[in-house]
Amino acid sequence: MLVGMWMTRNVVTVSPGTFISDAAVEMSHRGIRRLPVVAGTQEQLVGIVSAGDVARAFPPDLNPSAVVAGERRLCQPVSAIMTQHVRTTTPSTPIEQAATVLRDHKIGAMPVLRDSRLVGIITESDILQAFIETAGVAERGVRITFDVSHDEDVVSGISEIARRHGVRIASIMSMVHDGKRLGVARLQGPYSDRVIEDIWKSGHRIVSVEGGPHQSVPRAVIE
Repeated sequence: MLVGMWMTRNVVTVSPGTFISDAAVEMSHRGIRRLPVVAGTQEQLVGIVSAGDVARAFPPDLNPSAVVAGERRLCQPVSAIMTQHVRTTTPSTPIEQAATVLRDHKIGAMPVLRDSRLVGIITESDILQAFIETAGVAERGVRITFDVSHDEDVVSGISEIARRHGVRIASIMSMVHDGKRLGVARLQGPYSDRVIEDIWKSGHRIVSVEGGPHQSVPRAVIE
């Protein structure tokens, strides 16, 4: 999965000279929290201004989201409060790499550049949506979490069990959590407890089962 598959493409931007009050109005009307700041005919990215930046610029008794024309408007430009050294990414960057940057640097979004030109923005919400779709959450079925060894091929083992029982794999993934490797499979079709039994018999401890009839699974197996 690449950033370009999930980024927001129609990016709302402002210029460095845009008044802070006008930026606040733009954010409020469009329901967004960040505005890339671009300059020149080539619209070169020179900064980014967030809702937090705008809120800190306003007096405590003035709501940035309720700004109207008048004496109390902030006519200071966004260039005075924007972040100038912006972390960016590209459309071809793996989305998990972009997610790592957002987490490590505690930021909520990154402008996406192609050949130094702004082509999108990737946010925490975009990355969450990518995870939800990749995990097949929208597809009904049973979700089985089980432990696996660190050198095991999770896909081939579950694929064989799914084929044997005539069920379809909506998604399958593995992860390392608290030093333990886990497999997570979402299955669809004529599911039965025999699927879980086969996973158990293949040497895997079942951690959890959600969304399917698993009453016959021994309680000691499910944590």
